[in-house]
Amino acid sequence: MKIRQPLLDELVAHALEDPANEICGVVAVEADGSPPGAASAVRVHRARNVYASPLRFEIDPKELLQLSNEIERQGTEIGAIYHSHVRSRPYPSQTDINFAANWPGVEWIIVGLAGGGAPEVRSYLIQDGQVQEVPIVETKP
Repeated sequence: MKIRQPLLDELVAHALEDPANEICGVVAVEADGSPPGAASAVRVHRARNVYASPLRFEIDPKELLQLSNEIERQGTEIGAIYHSHVRSRPYPSQTDINFAANWPGVEWIIVGLAGGGAPEVRSYLIQDGQVQEVPIVETKP
C-alpha cells in the first residue's frame, strides 16, 4: 500500500491511545483499479472494537456498513482493515486469517505494540489462508 506519513502516523496514534486493547479501523484507497498491495491510501477511518479486548477485535457490522457506504460515497474503496496487536508482533493471528476470508483483496495492516519499544507497522494480503507480507510505501504529500 502507498501511504503518506501523516496517515501512517494516524494509525500509530490510534493504537497508542489504547495500548492495553486492540484498536481497529479501515483505510480508504483511491478506486483506480490498482491491484492489491499497490493502492494509494487517502483516508483513515477509525472504528470501535466491540470487544475492547487485548486479544481480539471486531468492528460492529452496522458501523462497518456505515463506513463502507461513506467510503463509497467519497469515490474511494476499502483498501485495508487495520488493528493493533498489544501482546504480540504484528503478524496475522489465526483469528485474523479466518476473518480475512470474508475480505479478499483487502490488506491487513497490523500495528505491533509488544515489547514497549517503538510501534512496528506491517501489512499483509491474506488469500485462501495464505499470508503474504506486502510493503508499506511511504509517499510524499
